[in-house]
Amino acid sequence: MTKGLLLFIVFLLGTPAFAAGQDNDWPVFRGNPELSGRSAVLLPDNPAVLWTFNAGARSKSSPVVGSNIIFFGTDAGSLVAVNADGKLRWKSGAGSAVEAPPLVSGDNIIYSSSDGTVRSALKESGRIIWSYKTGNQIAGSANMWNIAGKSGILVGSYDFYLHCISPESGKPLWKVETENFVNGTPAISNGRVLFGGCDGILRIVNPLTGRQTDTINAGVYIASSPAIDFPYAYVGDYEGTFYKVDISAGKMVWKKAAGSEGGSIMSIPSLSGNKVLIGSDDNNLYCFDSATGNTLWSFRTNGSVRGSPVIAGDKVLFGSNDGYIYIVGLNDGRRKWSFNCGSPVSSTPAVTKNRFYVLTEEGRLIAFGVK
Repeated sequence: MTKGLLLFIVFLLGTPAFAAGQDNDWPVFRGNPELSGRSAVLLPDNPAVLWTFNAGARSKSSPVVGSNIIFFGTDAGSLVAVNADGKLRWKSGAGSAVEAPPLVSGDNIIYSSSDGTVRSALKESGRIIWSYKTGNQIAGSANMWNIAGKSGILVGSYDFYLHCISPESGKPLWKVETENFVNGTPAISNGRVLFGGCDGILRIVNPLTGRQTDTINAGVYIASSPAIDFPYAYVGDYEGTFYKVDISAGKMVWKKAAGSEGGSIMSIPSLSGNKVLIGSDDNNLYCFDSATGNTLWSFRTNGSVRGSPVIAGDKVLFGSNDGYIYIVGLNDGRRKWSFNCGSPVSSTPAVTKNRFYVLTEEGRLIAFGVK
């Protein structure tokens, strides 16, 4: 047995139950460590508003769900925990804006603030267990790997580093230096970590050692995060180009313009079968053929699509800065349902059994489901 195959098997055995949309959990803001934005549960045909919760502050965060508690951050410097009935459970101050979506890790909630601090708190009460300080702002969510009984929390910082932290103690395990800000969230799959940065380089890292094993140079500012369907990954850049890369070979497979208007891509791809979806600042959601990079369809909104779509069965759920949340068909991009949330939606929805949660930029959390 080769060393690479052994690492792959060990990684699979050590991976936690992070299945997107499984029961009532959505622990990572894209549903799973691969950041694929794919849910295992189905969306209702005609969703209704179950309740709304107003945080009283604007938000750039996205909701995550663990043990029937919904978590998100605010620009006022709070992490907010809301019960499944829409009532506040607790609120914890962070001293500066909590822009990055939090991460559910077992009994804890991991969250970062714009002053560069990562915190771990008990998700039931908000009591802080540990904190870790990076050298600059944190804008992207943390992610977590588990291999053979070992684990690490990954977070990028504007201090030019990707940091790996012990989930138990908050102590540093390793860090990888880049040449500019690390704005997005690292994706994890099959014993590999993939992340981009403002230096225009996609980096592939061994999570156990922190050793950088390969790089792929896009040459353009990457403010978003990749999504992995191993051995391939997909990511967009600030100039509106969309890429497919081969992680194992460390090379680019294709690159395509998302539309003809050159809108920046701040959205994260969603992956399902031969379809890859991405939002753009040119107001469109695009669906690409994963093999060829050809555009299969596009859906135009009246605002930029900075939030990332979620695929659930044959439906796609996403928000737009026009204030609407949409459900369109995965196969044809035709609108099936929409709802006016009253303010821009640049977050990723959280999808759980019989429900989904949407956070607006005004800090209003809306629960949808079947009454």
